[in-house]
Amino acid sequence: MCIDLHCHSTASDGALTPTELLVRAAEKNVTHLALTDHDTVNGLEEAQTAATANGVVLIPGIELSCLWRSRTIHIVGLDFDTDDREFRAALERQHQNRWARAAMITDRLSKLAIPDLLERATAEAGGDVPGRPHFARVMVEAGIVKNAAQAFKRYLGAGKVGDVKAFWPELEEVVQWLNSAGGLAVLAHPRKYQLTATKLRELTADFRRAGGRAIEVSTSGQSSGDLGFLTELCMREKLLASQGSDFHFSGAPWCELGRIMKMPDGLEPVWHHFKQVPGVNAPV
Repeated sequence: MCIDLHCHSTASDGALTPTELLVRAAEKNVTHLALTDHDTVNGLEEAQTAATANGVVLIPGIELSCLWRSRTIHIVGLDFDTDDREFRAALERQHQNRWARAAMITDRLSKLAIPDLLERATAEAGGDVPGRPHFARVMVEAGIVKNAAQAFKRYLGAGKVGDVKAFWPELEEVVQWLNSAGGLAVLAHPRKYQLTATKLRELTADFRRAGGRAIEVSTSGQSSGDLGFLTELCMREKLLASQGSDFHFSGAPWCELGRIMKMPDGLEPVWHHFKQVPGVNAPV
């Protein structure tokens, strides 16, 4: 099996439609895929149709933004009930939070004098709520920056003027949403938060105490040292182990679908605890 439990489509900030994503997953020999768009499940219905057509098993997924000690942290949710009423209501609140955040990003970037910035970023997002990557594309088109990387470095990255965190719920609340919907909460790409080893251990412990079940041990673009450290964290907190490419667009071989470092032996894979997905559960 080739299992990838973290990727994005045009339903959030990915470059491929859910259908295109599943076609590419099949081409890359991915057997089990979780579509984990940011704060939305809008792409899952289309993805399921495409998954069936391309012989890929689709796991219900999402990536939720939250706060831990005033830092933005991402929690991947897997194998939850997509029709859970309370979870859907929470997602609607999160959707409104994203619109409020987009408006604030627009206000903070007003000194750049880009006409119709919010409208153009929304168009980049296919008419839905824009995120920072969509604002970055508009900035490139407007000639403010040369590329998206420069947009993040100067305006949108952590600590920059366009980095708005104020609208996210606390980590404990988001974990509870997933648990109540019968899902598994996974701490996403832990090494991307630029935390010290001590702070990352504290985050992982707080996540586990909040009811979190797993941690992404193997993700794209990490070193063997990262893999070893995250394996230690996983074992230390007695968490399940997850993996995912965090794929957003083609042309970046370091985060290609299914291209994930082998999970170390001795860890309990999160997919052994899926309820709704055939073929990956550990024998009872």
